[in-house]
Amino acid sequence: MRVHIDRDVCIGAGQCALAAPGVFTQDDDGYSTLLAGHETTDPMTREAARACPVGAIRVEQRDTHV
Repeated sequence: MRVHIDRDVCIGAGQCALAAPGVFTQDDDGYSTLLAGHETTDPMTREAARACPVGAIRVEQRDTHV
């Protein structure tokens, strides 16, 4: 899956990092950022996107067909 964080929308609530700490963290300013290897199948990634109070996280299924 592909994860996109709209940093113009993110307010730094931290719900993503709480829901999926293996995928998300917060930068020095408190805004959401992805950890290395963020394109993952971690089921909590979608939960983190749903938990974002401002909808700053978009999770897309990666096309597996070439």
